[in-house]
Amino acid sequence: MNYDIAEPDLAESGARRIAWAGRRMPALAAVRERFVKEKPLDGHVVAACLHVTAETANLMLALRDGGAEGLLCASNPLSTQDDVAAALVAEGIPVFAIRGEDQETYYKHIHAVLDHAPAVTMDDGADLATVLHTDRRDIEVIGSTEETTTGVIRLRAMAEDGTLRVPVVAVNDSATKHLFDNHYGTGQSSIDGVIRATNILLAGQNVVVVGYGDCGRGIAKRADGMGSKVIVVEVDPVRALTAVMDGFRVMTAVAAAAVGDLFITATGNKHVLRKEHFDVMKDGVILANSGHFDIEIDLVTLSADAVARRVVRENLEEFELADGRRILVIAEGRLVNLGAAEGHPADVMDMSFSNQALAVEFLIEKHGSLEPRIYTLPSEIDDEVATIKLRHLGGDLETLTEDQVAYLSGWQEGT
Repeated sequence: MNYDIAEPDLAESGARRIAWAGRRMPALAAVRERFVKEKPLDGHVVAACLHVTAETANLMLALRDGGAEGLLCASNPLSTQDDVAAALVAEGIPVFAIRGEDQETYYKHIHAVLDHAPAVTMDDGADLATVLHTDRRDIEVIGSTEETTTGVIRLRAMAEDGTLRVPVVAVNDSATKHLFDNHYGTGQSSIDGVIRATNILLAGQNVVVVGYGDCGRGIAKRADGMGSKVIVVEVDPVRALTAVMDGFRVMTAVAAAAVGDLFITATGNKHVLRKEHFDVMKDGVILANSGHFDIEIDLVTLSADAVARRVVRENLEEFELADGRRILVIAEGRLVNLGAAEGHPADVMDMSFSNQALAVEFLIEKHGSLEPRIYTLPSEIDDEVATIKLRHLGGDLETLTEDQVAYLSGWQEGT
């Protein structure tokens, strides 16, 4: 079997980590149980470019049990858990991912999974899809899935300019993904990454959250819960107004730069923190990124302006400027929750990856009837995933009476 990982001897440790995550993923377990019986993916090669974590490993095992030949590469150079990669290889699933790999290796690994001529591709950030549409147009696929907001934005741009050539399921747009993974998952795991990297006390700190979408709102909520004084930077007036009504101050980035102690970006855009902001930041300010790519903080300019730089803690680098101020950056400006912590808890990835598995099944079932555009999964899939999760958490659903169903579907009965 062809693969490229750091340390095959870590397989036993990775297997324990995968098993623990699996205990927290009942929805995916239900999908996997059905896949074992029905084999809906039988004979299909599925290439995934996802964060190589214990949660992702459970998804890959579910795809295997559904009959697929799965391959996995990393969607971020710092997100790979090397012991998980080793455990998957021991299970017979080829993995091409090494934590800390350079850009050349990162793209070599993307090409490695595409060399197996997949029928379906799975993405987190659309790097695999981009290569599929540029350097590897020789590969014909049934369709692709996309996990995250940034990837969906890129794929919608491809669709709008007419370059998208495969149907794509935007898993991120499923309610049981973005309303939970993005909000609760990113909120908790980003704060987790900041604390692991810095061990700072958040209470009393001015925490600036740049971007108030589902992810930013979750981060702000968690920081507020830790006693931080939260400031939001936002370009969308509705989201900015929402932040104010949620109890947070809303400022321009320059105004916030002068007072912030900790900055967490979550925009999906580039250079939202840049020179004009660095120039007015406090000595000792900490910068972290929760957006998919490492371009939200303009690290090229920060590096050029620094007179010295050093690693002060694991996953924490200090940049000293000419005037003596020091700016600290967590995890090289990459995803703070995966670069400095372990990513989202399995409990929330359970829903996201159930949707991913069902999206692969959807693409295979609908092969030949889908156009090259962006699709969302049917709402009944969301309902199924949410119901399984709700019951696992000890909740139960009320049932409408026949009279109530008739009332909601009619118009004759008024005031």
